[in-house]
This record gives sequence, structure tokens and C-alpha cells, in this order.
Amino acid sequence: MNKGQIWETRPLEFWDKAKELRAQWQAAAGEESKIIGQGNCYPYLIDWAACFPGITPLEDNPGGSMIQAKDSPYARKCRMASEIRGWGREICGYINNLWGSMFLGYEMDGSPFPPRQFVIPMPCECDQHAKRGQQVRDFDPVPQWMGDQPIYFGEQDPARDEPLREHKVYSVLRQINDLERIFDQKFNDEKLSDMIRASNAFRECVRDLSLLMATSKPTPLSIKDMYSIYTIGGLTKVDPEETVRFWKSVRDEVEWRARNRIAAVGNERFRWIEAHPPSWHYLKYYRYMEQYGAVCMGSIYSHMMGGILEYKPDGSIDRRDAPVYAPDTPVKTREDGIRVLVGPDPREPQSFKSDEYLRRDSIVEFAGIMQADGALLPLWRCGVGCTLTRKEQAMRLREAGLSVIHYEGSQPGDRTDMDETRFLDQLDTWMESLGLEKLELR
Repeated sequence: MNKGQIWETRPLEFWDKAKELRAQWQAAAGEESKIIGQGNCYPYLIDWAACFPGITPLEDNPGGSMIQAKDSPYARKCRMASEIRGWGREICGYINNLWGSMFLGYEMDGSPFPPRQFVIPMPCECDQHAKRGQQVRDFDPVPQWMGDQPIYFGEQDPARDEPLREHKVYSVLRQINDLERIFDQKFNDEKLSDMIRASNAFRECVRDLSLLMATSKPTPLSIKDMYSIYTIGGLTKVDPEETVRFWKSVRDEVEWRARNRIAAVGNERFRWIEAHPPSWHYLKYYRYMEQYGAVCMGSIYSHMMGGILEYKPDGSIDRRDAPVYAPDTPVKTREDGIRVLVGPDPREPQSFKSDEYLRRDSIVEFAGIMQADGALLPLWRCGVGCTLTRKEQAMRLREAGLSVIHYEGSQPGDRTDMDETRFLDQLDTWMESLGLEKLELR
């Protein structure tokens, strides 16, 4: 055990399996015989690759973030290729990376860029998501569909839910029908039923993981560990049954680690949260903070938009009462299946008490649930939805007793305006202002 270390640490046993599943997804995406689509539909957990065996969807977020995380020089070439075509740096770095790869005509490894046959921009409250399909469609005219994300604020209202739900169901059914007609593909309704069962089990495991992270001291899993796996089964699709087996093994291992006080950070003494994803090219700052005994508990974004845990009336922390999907709803038709996936609250599994709550107060509740001591909040220069109300969030967190600092950068998929040296200096100043010094580790 290292000097300054309080709890035992161990390598994560599920890590090799996670790499294997990621490799499977990447290999499937490279099959020349496949019809390649960019983006995804709502609900996100429909597995086009399983329900349409001849189709492979390539989601924007993991693709664009992977380019920046693995190859900064190539990512810079991609963004320059977008910028010289008129797309400015206010555009999301993820999509600038993907568009640039398309413009360049080759991928990170030098292989030809796989042309898209259709595009379905992932619907989201983020202001730029709907824009993502435009350049793909215009570059090489292909069909484009949109999945709407209508919401309302306040208490859940069944009278408003019904037309909202039916609108979302109609949008997905139209996409399925058109894909069948245009590409001569048959949608496998049996696989849809399998996906419903698998997605329930998958989401329950994720809820369990969040609860174990929040309520265990030391936390058995840091968000650095979680970011290595959290898209598996969601944005990066692999076999549904294998996905469930994987997440159950992760849940069981983390539960064992929590029970035996196996720590993500062996000298944990400070917990901090963030807002939205990190700058993917510079994940070393998580390990840098561990030198101070500081562990990152993640963000509302990384914990499935904050709709997983809640405070109970007695003040305890537990899973939200409302299921993300309704597991007992009879599924006799394709329409039934889509309605189940849209869920009991078609606005999404997060709380929409009010706009003020969603934009500002929800992060305070999240910090309390994660038993955080501080927050490190980015001020991104592109993607307006990623920075809106960030200063107000900081004020609310400080009022709740947390220490908060900001750092600046372009966007998680764009390192252009990120000053790494200044960033580390900020982290040192922050920790030292709290009386925390680097621990001497051997």
C-alpha cells in the first residue's frame, strides 16, 4: 500500500471485456456490406443494428469524442476542413470532427471514410443536435429524418403526455417504415421485444452503479472508470444479451468492491462533480486530482441526465420510483414496443419540475446525492446549450456550501482553446486554497 493510501485499490476486472465489446462495435461499423447511417433515433435504446441486420448506425458523440481523445493532430485537420467550408468554431467539436473526417475522405487509421446512406440526428435539448444532419445530407444527398424532443415543465400531466407520446411514437414508426421501403430492409419486431427486455435490465444495472457510487465511502468507481464503459449498450450498440451480461458483471464487481471497501482512489478525502463531459483529449486531469485525494463523481450528463437517483422523504438516497421504461406493459405490436421505450414520462427520465430547476437547481441536488465537496465547471466557447446558466449553477452550489471553480475551453471534442498548463495551475490553486496538498505516493 502506498504512503498516504487509506483504502485498498485493485484493477477493474471488467476492463478487458469492455475493450472486447468496443472492438466488436468498431468492427461491425467497418463492414463494407453494411448500410451506414449517421446518428440515432429516439428512443436511443432501439438497436438499429439488431432490428435492421443490414444497417449500422454510427452515433455522433462517441465518434467525434474518440477522434479528439485518440489523435489530436488528426482532429485538428478535421476541424480545419470544416472551418474552411464555413463552419465556425461555435459549432460543436464532436460534429466538426466527424464532418471534417467526411471532407478529408479518410479516418484516423487512414482507411476510407465510410459514406453515409442516411442520417437521423440524435434529438436532444442541446441547441445544435438538430443541425448535425444538415452537412451530411448536403455533402452527398441522402435521406434525413428527425426525431423530435418536445418537453414541458412542471408536474407531469397525463393530458399533455398522451399527444406528446404519440408524436414521438409516430416519428419513430415513420423512420422504420421509410427505412424498410427505401433500403429494402425488414425490421425485426422480435428483436425489438428483445431490446425492450434488455434495455430494462441494462438501465437497472446503471441505476445500481450510480447508487453504489453515491452512497459508498470510499466510492468504488470514479467517473474516469465509468467513462470507459458508459456508452456500451446505449450509444455504442453490441449484442443485447451480451450487453446485459456485461453490465450485470460490472454491477456485481462494483457491489463487491463497495462491500469490501475497495476504492477507486485509495486516499479519497475530497469529492468533486463536473458539468457535462470533460475535454476528451486531456483526461489526465482526473489522475492529477487523485494526487490530492480528490475523486470525480461525474455529472448529471454522465449519470444518464440525472434521472436515476433522488432524495426520499426520509432524506435517504435511492433510485427514482418511476421506472425508466414500463417492464410490464404488454407488447403485441410494433407500436406497443415503441410506446414502451418512450416510457411513462415521454419528456425523458429526468425531472422537469421547472426550467429553473433543470438549468440551475438540479446540479445542487446532484451534488448532494453524490456527497460532493466541490465542483469544477467548464465554460465552453461553443455549443451554447453546454454553457447556459453555468455561472448561476456555480452560485447555487456555493450557497449550498461547495467550493466551485471554472475553467475555459472550446468544447469536449475540441482542444483549440484549452490551455493545459493554466488548467493544472488552477487545480493546484483550488486544492491549496482548501488546505489540501499533494500526497506523497510511492
